[in-house]
Amino acid sequence: QVRLVESGGGLVQAGGSLRLSCAASGRPFSSYAMAWFRQVPGKEREFVASISAGGFTYYAESAKGRFAISRDNARNTLYLQIDSLKSEDTAVYYCASVESRTMTPLSRVAYWGQGTQVTVSS
Repeated sequence: QVRLVESGGGLVQAGGSLRLSCAASGRPFSSYAMAWFRQVPGKEREFVASISAGGFTYYAESAKGRFAISRDNARNTLYLQIDSLKSEDTAVYYCASVESRTMTPLSRVAYWGQGTQVTVSS
């Protein structure tokens, strides 16, 4: 059984930083691309960043410069560092395990985590 468990969310002041973690189990973590998405109430879930099995990273335009995705294959853990937080970063952040080694616009997310809430106060 595949499990993705996010942690690290919380309430933070604008300008602060957070590091989200996603602990994965039940699947060969190092063999698949991973990604972060986020969603606010009433809006569609949106892509934030991805990292391939080989470590290649890709970011949404809104995430470039302040977000950093990384993975520790020895710990089966995915990370998302967010700096200079803004109120518009407030959302539920979801970890995703992709069906392939790299993530493309046609890639399918195979598994989702339950999400972790990030709230940025101004």
